[in-house]
Amino acid sequence: MRKVLCAAGLLVASMALAQSPDPLKLVDPMIGTGPEGHTFPGATAPFGMVQLSPDTQIRPFNKSYKWAAGYRYEDTTILGFSHTHFSGAGHSDLGDVLVTPLSGADVPLEPGDPDKPHSGYRSRFSHSSEHAEPGYYSVVLEDSGVHAELTASERVGVHRYTFPAGAPRHILVDLRSSIYNYPGKVLWSRIRVREDGTVTGMRETRGWAPGRQLYFAMRFSDAMTGHALYDKEDAPILYHGFKTPGDTPEEKQSIEGRGLEAAFNFAPSSSPLIVKVAISPVSEQNAIDNMNAEVPGFDFDRVRTQTQKMWRDELGRVEFYGAEPVQKSLYTALYHAMMAPSVSMDVNGEYRGPDNQVHHADGFKFVSSLSLWDIYRAEQPLMTLIEPPQQTNDLVRSLIASRQESPFGILPVWQFQGIEAWCMIGYHSVPIIADAYMKGIRGYDTKAALDAMVASATYAPYGNLGAYMKLGYVPVDHDDEAASKTMEYAYDDWTIARMAGAMGDKSVANTFEKRAANWRNNFNTADGFVEPRLENGEYRKPFDPAKAGAGSGFTEGNAWQYSWYQPQDEQGLIDVLGGKQKLVAKLDAMFDQKVDPKQYADVEDISGLIGQYIHGNEPSHHLAYLYMYAGDALQTQARLKQIVDSQYKPAPDGLVGNDDLGQMSAWLVFTSLGFYPVAPGSNEYVLGRPFVDRGVVHLPNGKTLTVESEGMSDAHGFVKDVLLNGKSLDRSYVTHEELMRGGELKFVFSDAKDAAWSHRALKMPYSETAAR
Repeated sequence: MRKVLCAAGLLVASMALAQSPDPLKLVDPMIGTGPEGHTFPGATAPFGMVQLSPDTQIRPFNKSYKWAAGYRYEDTTILGFSHTHFSGAGHSDLGDVLVTPLSGADVPLEPGDPDKPHSGYRSRFSHSSEHAEPGYYSVVLEDSGVHAELTASERVGVHRYTFPAGAPRHILVDLRSSIYNYPGKVLWSRIRVREDGTVTGMRETRGWAPGRQLYFAMRFSDAMTGHALYDKEDAPILYHGFKTPGDTPEEKQSIEGRGLEAAFNFAPSSSPLIVKVAISPVSEQNAIDNMNAEVPGFDFDRVRTQTQKMWRDELGRVEFYGAEPVQKSLYTALYHAMMAPSVSMDVNGEYRGPDNQVHHADGFKFVSSLSLWDIYRAEQPLMTLIEPPQQTNDLVRSLIASRQESPFGILPVWQFQGIEAWCMIGYHSVPIIADAYMKGIRGYDTKAALDAMVASATYAPYGNLGAYMKLGYVPVDHDDEAASKTMEYAYDDWTIARMAGAMGDKSVANTFEKRAANWRNNFNTADGFVEPRLENGEYRKPFDPAKAGAGSGFTEGNAWQYSWYQPQDEQGLIDVLGGKQKLVAKLDAMFDQKVDPKQYADVEDISGLIGQYIHGNEPSHHLAYLYMYAGDALQTQARLKQIVDSQYKPAPDGLVGNDDLGQMSAWLVFTSLGFYPVAPGSNEYVLGRPFVDRGVVHLPNGKTLTVESEGMSDAHGFVKDVLLNGKSLDRSYVTHEELMRGGELKFVFSDAKDAAWSHRALKMPYSETAAR
C-alpha cells in the first residue's frame, strides 16, 4: 500500500509539473510601476501601437523623470486614461488623447490638485479596486463613482465605463495633457465632431521626438446628448484668423488650436458606455479605417478575449516552472519584453518615417519604439530565439526603410512612431542587424542592410564620428561622453566586420575589424581603467573612476562599468590587465566596493547598486558573466544569485531600474534559463546558472528546448555539470545553432566544493583577440 501511495504521489507531482502554467494568471503588470521601473499597468496587445493606461501625474518636463510611464504606484489620484506609453523608458513623451469619464452636472476642465478632492477632473482611487492583467485593466474612480475598464487591440483602445445609476454621464478629452509636458509642447491640435457622431482629431507635439503627429478617431456606444469644444490655450495668440461657425463651445462642430478639450455628454443609463479610440500616425481617415478593421462593433469582452488569446500565445512561447514568486517575476518579465518594438503603421500599410513624410510598407510590418542603446543587448536577441523570424525581419526592414527615409542617411538611434529622438549614443541598429544576419535571419535586402550599417558608422557629423575615425577614439575635449562612445563604437564596428566577413566583403570586414580594436585607445594600462582621452593623446587628469554624470566622459555610468565593455574581445582585456586573475580581482573590486548611493543622487538612470556594479543601467548587464572568460565559473554563479535576489521581485518595486522597453526583463529571462548573449553577433551564449526548476522554450522552428535544474537549492547553488543532450560540455558557452536544434540543457547542482564543472578549465566564449 505504501508503494502504491508513493507511486500515486509521484504521478500527481509529475502531472503538476507537466501541466503548462497559465501565464495570464502569473503576469503582474504592477511589477515595475514603483520607484524606478517606469512600467505602466494598462492594457495593450503584444507589440501593440495602442498602449492604453492610467496617468496619475503630468509634471513639467524637468520634473517628470519619475513619471516617465505616466503612472506611479504610490500616487493616489488618476487624471484619466491615455493611449500611448513607453514601458520602462528612462526619458519619455506620449500620453496622447487623455480620456476621463465624469458623472454629475458639472464638467471641470482643469486637472485640479491631487491633495484637494473634487478640485478638478482627476479622481482618487485605491489599489484595492484596481486590477491589471495582460490585455485588461480596471479601477474604480472614487470621486465620480465610475467603474473604468480598459482593453485594446493592436491599434484601438476600448474603454467600458459603468456610471452611478441616474447620474449624467460625460467623457472629457484633454489634448493638452502630455507626459514630459511643458508650455507650448502642443504645436497644433484639432477636434472634429462628424455628422455620424464619430469624433476625430490630431495633435502635433514638440517633445522628445520633434514634430510628431498623432491622429485619432473616437466612437461611443450611445448617442451624445450634446458636446462642447474648448480652446484653453494659456499663451496669448496674436492672430486667430476669422471666426469659425458657432458662438458657444456647445455649438462648435470643429475646433483647432493648442489647448483643446472636449466634453461629450450622454443621458443617464444603467448600461455601460463603451468608448473606442483608434490612433494613426498618418491621418484621421486612417484612424477610422483602423477602427473599422479591428473593432467594428462595441463588444468590449470580444476584444478583451481576442487580445488575451494573443497574450496567451505569445507568453506560451516559454514555460517557467518553479516557486510561484519566481514564475510571477519571469512571466511578467516576458510580458514586458513583448511590448516593443511596437507596430507603427496603419492597416493599409502607411506609416510616418523619420523624414516626417508618409510612406507605405510593402510586404513588411513597420515597427518603432526602438530603445536601441538598451535592446540590442538582450531584448532583441531574446526575440530571435523565441519569435518567428518574420518578426526580426520586420524590424530589420523597418531599420533599413528608416535609413532610406532619414534626412541624414543613417539608421535609427532612438526612434518612436517613426520619428528620431537622437537619445543615447552609439549606432546600435547595427548589432541588431548583424545578430539577425549571423543567425540566418535574412528576409531583407542584405546588401542594403550592410550599406546602411557602413553609412551609419561613417557619418562624420554624428556623435563625433569624424574625430573617432581620424584618431581612433573620441576626444573628451569636444565630447563629454567621449570614453563611452569609443567603447560602444568599437563593439558596433566589430559586428559590421562579422557580417561583412560572412557576406564575403573583405574590404569592409578588414576596415571594421581594425576599428573594433579602438577600445584599446582609451584603456590606460597604468591603472587598468578606460579613461577619457584628450585630442593631444594624453589622458585627462585628474581621473576618478567613480565619477559619473556631467564632466565624467561617460554615458550614464563611469569607468567602473565601462572599462569592461569590450564584449567582442574579452581575451584582449585579460591581456592588457595582465592575466585572468587580474580580471577577477577587478570584477571583485567592482562588486565589493563600499559605495554611498548619494554619490549618484544627481545622475538619472543610476540605480540597483551592488558596489560599483549598477544593475539598473545597461552597461553593467554583462559583467557577472565576465568571470567565465577568466575561468571562474563559481563567481559568475555567485554574482548572478546576488543580482537576481536583490534586483528583482514580484512587487511594484520589483525592478530596481528602468525596464528600458524590455532589456531589464530580457536579462532576467535569459539569466533564469542559464545563459546570456554577452556579445550579440557572436552566435554564442555564455553559461551561468538557471533560476528555474525547469524551463521549456517552444522554438519558432517547431522544436523544443528544455532547461533542467537537477538538485538546485539554496544549499546547492553551484554547477557540478552541464550536459547538452546528455553530453557534458567542456566549454563555458552554447551556440545559437545548438539551442535552435532543441533538446535538453541540464544543469546539475551541488555545493561549491563539489561543483566539478565549475572548477574545470573550460573553453572560453568568442574573443576577437583569440580569433585572430
